[in-house]
Amino acid sequence: MIILMGVAGAGKSMQGRLFADEHGYAWISTGELFRVLVTGERRAEMLEGKLLSDTEVIELVDRTLKLIDLKEEFLLDGFPRTKVQTDWLLKEVKQGRLKLTAVFNLTASRTVVKKRLLARGRQDDTEKAIENRFTEYETMTMPIVDYLREAGSPVYDIDADQDPITVHDQIMTLISEQDA
Repeated sequence: MIILMGVAGAGKSMQGRLFADEHGYAWISTGELFRVLVTGERRAEMLEGKLLSDTEVIELVDRTLKLIDLKEEFLLDGFPRTKVQTDWLLKEVKQGRLKLTAVFNLTASRTVVKKRLLARGRQDDTEKAIENRFTEYETMTMPIVDYLREAGSPVYDIDADQDPITVHDQIMTLISEQDA
C-alpha cells in the first residue's frame, strides 16, 4: 500500500491516477468515495468543508479494501487523516492484513492550493471550504505525518507546488530507489 497525503489541492488524486495508470494498481481515493457514496445531511456538511467522523471514514475504507486484492500493491489517497484512523491503519499493518510500502506527503502552499481548487470549479471548492480544509489539515493531518514517521513508516515529503509531471517523476524515483 502506498499512501498519498496532503491538503486538498496538493495533487493527491492526480498523482494517484498517474501512478495507478502507469503501474496498473488499484487507486482508492477517499474524496471520490465520499462524493459518490455520502448523501443527505452528511453530504451537505461535506460541501461546507466538514470532515466525516473517524468511524464513518474507517467503515467506508474497510468496506472498500474488501473489494480489492490486498496482496497486490494499491494506492490509498486521502487516508488516514486523524490519529484514530492512523491507529486503525497501523493495526491492520501490524496484523498483516496490509503492507505499507511508502507514504508520500505532498506539501503545497496555500496560494497554489487555493488557485488550483478555485480553478477546478467544484461546488465544494468555496473560499470558506478551502480555508476550513487548510485548518483541519494543519491541526489534524500534518501531525499524522510525524506520527507515521515515529511509527517507523517510510515517509517522503514532496514539494507539490511543482508541476504534476515533476512531482510524479520524484515519486517514481523514490519508489525505484526503495525497490532497489
